[in-house]
Amino acid sequence: MDVDAIKERNRHIWGLGEYAALSEALRPAAEALADACAVGAGQQVLDVAAGDGNFALVCAREGASVVASDLSPGMVERGRVRAQAEGYDVEWLEADAEALPFDDASFDCVGSVFGAMMAPRPRVMAEELFRVVRPGGTVGMTAWTRQGFSAELFALGRSYAPPSDQPMSDEWSDEENVRERFDGLAARFELEKRELTWEAESPEALVAMLGTSAPPWVAAKQNLPPERWESLVAEALELAQRWAGDERPIKLENEYALIVARRRG
Repeated sequence: MDVDAIKERNRHIWGLGEYAALSEALRPAAEALADACAVGAGQQVLDVAAGDGNFALVCAREGASVVASDLSPGMVERGRVRAQAEGYDVEWLEADAEALPFDDASFDCVGSVFGAMMAPRPRVMAEELFRVVRPGGTVGMTAWTRQGFSAELFALGRSYAPPSDQPMSDEWSDEENVRERFDGLAARFELEKRELTWEAESPEALVAMLGTSAPPWVAAKQNLPPERWESLVAEALELAQRWAGDERPIKLENEYALIVARRRG
């Protein structure tokens, strides 16, 4: 596994597209994680692989002091602009989830919503999350499972992408994997399966959103030959239609894992 190449690719890809529509679709999971981590006023919170800041802004609204980091400079700029527009004082910086630029035990809570799950070395990333949280502090993550519309959608996207030996992000939804990756780091953890509903006017509107707002799909549109891109869109549309049935507007259910752990004292 070429870790540097994976990170450089992610650094570029996750700066593509306009992202806001996808961010809004993911926002309820950030709210659920902040609630599960019991984030409150006066806490020091770090959002890792923050995207444009869903978790960071939820925590800031609760009165926490928040730092947000992401590998992609494009995402950091989006997040900085969004936080300013929404009136929250969030510190933003570029940072690798596997090499966080913070002192040990700097935060009361470290969270990541569908971000840190993509780190190419899961154990290294886990060690970093626990290193920068205080003893007794909280580490929270969300990750997709192998069930639901999103699981099939991601599998479809991978079938059009170059082969990769990177660990699958949905491995984080398996309790035994989490136990192994958190071994010696967490005093305890809980993993709960949740549902996240994606809504759109129609299957066509959902697929169009992916092509402009989901960075991996924007990258595919840029890099695939036109006929391959058209084939991917057609298969995605067929998938969305199958899941939506005759309902309009559509509501598609996506299963994800919500993980909350306590660092050893």
